[in-house]
Amino acid sequence: MTRKPLWWRRFVAALTPRRKLKIVDGDMLPKKLPPWTLVIARDDGEDWSVGMRCPCGCGQRLEMVVLKEVKPRWDVSTDTHGHVTLHPSVWLREGCRSHFWIRSGKVIWCD
Repeated sequence: MTRKPLWWRRFVAALTPRRKLKIVDGDMLPKKLPPWTLVIARDDGEDWSVGMRCPCGCGQRLEMVVLKEVKPRWDVSTDTHGHVTLHPSVWLREGCRSHFWIRSGKVIWCD
């Protein structure tokens, strides 16, 4: 797969809807992740991981651990409008090599 130029990824990101947050019961994410949605696996009130499809369009399934005692780990939050933020950035070192932030539900591509 050819990597899309940064200007194209930013253009598409500006046109796509804000990502939403969905919480599922259990310590595992569903096999199929919905588009434009971050999914949190929550078991007994504890968040385990957050998953999403790669926003570049390659279709890769991304899973980030949110357990406090694990490293590396990510934090997920929502603002008063329900827009989701994921911190720190996601950087794929293999495959499509995407590097991005999710801020207020929008994908912010890194150079």
